Amino acid sequence: MADVHVVPSGTGWALEVDGTKYDSFSTQAEAIDKGRQLAKQEGGDVVVHGEDGQIREKDSHGNDPREIPG
Repeated sequence: MADVHVVPSGTGWALEVDGTKYDSFSTQAEAIDKGRQLAKQEGGDVVVHGEDGQIREKDSHGNDPREIPG
């Protein structure tokens, strides 16, 4: 699965996968919750963008290697 991006969209927020916007939400928190659910189901990452479009945080769901040194 590709990454799920939470991006600003008009006066709200949307989920974007492979450059295509899906689902619109009135708050960023709602979009993040739904994005995390989708990423967990598909084993992808959630990439949260701020109002300026810059990446604010990234959260991995399922693609991390088990043996990480350190």
